[in-house]
Amino acid sequence: MQARIAFAGFNLESVSSVPQQVELAEFQRVCTRGAEILVRFRGTNTVPGGCIGVCDAESAELVPLFHTLLGALGPASDEAVAHYTDELLEGVAKAEPLDGIVLFLHGACWANSYTDVERHIIDSLRAAQPDLPVAVALDYHGNIDARMLQGADIAVAYRHSPHIDMGETGKRATRALLRMIRTGQRPGLAVARPGIVIPSIMSATSLQPLATVMAEARETEARHDCDISVMAGFSYADAANTGMSVICLDWQGQASAEARALHFARRLHGLRRELSGAVPVISVDEAMADLAAHPATGRPVVLLEHADRMNDSTHLLRALMNRNVGKVMVPFLLDPQTAAQAHAAGAGARIPVSLGGKSAPETGGPINAEADVLWSGQKSFTVSGRYQQGSFVDLGLTALLQIGQVRISVTSHFAFAVDGDPFAIFGEQPQDYDVILLRSKTHFRDFYEPLAERILVVDTPDLGPADVRLIPYRRLDVTRAWPWCELPEITKKPETGEV
Repeated sequence: MQARIAFAGFNLESVSSVPQQVELAEFQRVCTRGAEILVRFRGTNTVPGGCIGVCDAESAELVPLFHTLLGALGPASDEAVAHYTDELLEGVAKAEPLDGIVLFLHGACWANSYTDVERHIIDSLRAAQPDLPVAVALDYHGNIDARMLQGADIAVAYRHSPHIDMGETGKRATRALLRMIRTGQRPGLAVARPGIVIPSIMSATSLQPLATVMAEARETEARHDCDISVMAGFSYADAANTGMSVICLDWQGQASAEARALHFARRLHGLRRELSGAVPVISVDEAMADLAAHPATGRPVVLLEHADRMNDSTHLLRALMNRNVGKVMVPFLLDPQTAAQAHAAGAGARIPVSLGGKSAPETGGPINAEADVLWSGQKSFTVSGRYQQGSFVDLGLTALLQIGQVRISVTSHFAFAVDGDPFAIFGEQPQDYDVILLRSKTHFRDFYEPLAERILVVDTPDLGPADVRLIPYRRLDVTRAWPWCELPEITKKPETGEV
């Protein structure tokens, strides 16, 4: 009998301290529904793409409901969470009979009236559909505990950061769900939390000692019938479960899942100090001194302003404007007002701008300057890099500006500048520049590590500091979460007893 599987995705990584809520209209702008999901995502390196691929290969019928993904912004509005929860329940009810469902959730969405957005969605579905097998595909940066996953039968997360395995994660979730449906076997599912909070900049899976732990997880999977998700968590979403975690899905049963999850949590706990300092971080002044002492020689130097959470920080941009460091590119600065101003003036105009720094006081405030408009108009593209390869990105009204030796692409919609696409859409390439200012955390590494002459990680007083002790947590119990806490814990599925 052909299995009938539903799919739904609601995905946002929230910085709790960002003042701007992500309203329902913004989710709706990027939402794909129904059969259009099959058209847009088939063959892409995305979670829905992976889900579609497995269903195609295994002759399962996929019933696509909706998919909306906004990346990393501020909190979701309560209205948006309620809307998509209701749409999920209504969609599943209309799609019956179903054999199972794959949910694509981030794990670090934050909303004012919800202590755990993803838990709310999973629990609401479980209450409405008590017997429906539920598989959850999660982001590697999700904040996870067993209570969140109480209503799920299967849970897996990305294994790589940069997230070059989004499609594979969709495949893992779907394969496990189909196995459960076809065999009737429910795997063990456990979550262990090592009590560690690390900044995103330290979470790249190529960094040591994290790379070694990831390799050990893959070796364990090769020897045993299990799936292990080592998760970095997202320290800028203030939740009770903020921090690293380990999920183990184990076909040998619950006891085995708990033992393996706890083993890797203890492994991480033992490496807590090394994990928290895996990358050297320098100040703006130190970065400028480095550029002065060691100018680029044929390949670009990448400056990483990792603390910028909204793509509009001006700390490094202001410093670069006052120094002669060669040709500089700043891709995808989020500033819809300046983009509209430039478009109204037209290509060839010189305009006074108040550029960037508008989302929060911590961003550094706008830069007042005279800018030449090189190009303006609506801009969109299909991702060519491995991260979200094949996905459609709409930048909205966009302008290419020149201020002295600094070139800036100014967008109306938030987008990640992590590969060559921000250059290619203007007929350029990264090698055309001496210095490139990025606002990524880990996703840039897949493209830029082999390309850049060197990468300087620069800390600024923005909303995503490298020192997570500066974050004014309210929901997180910091006595159990700092890198030097002493007791890792395992949080079991409630039906097996709380520990």
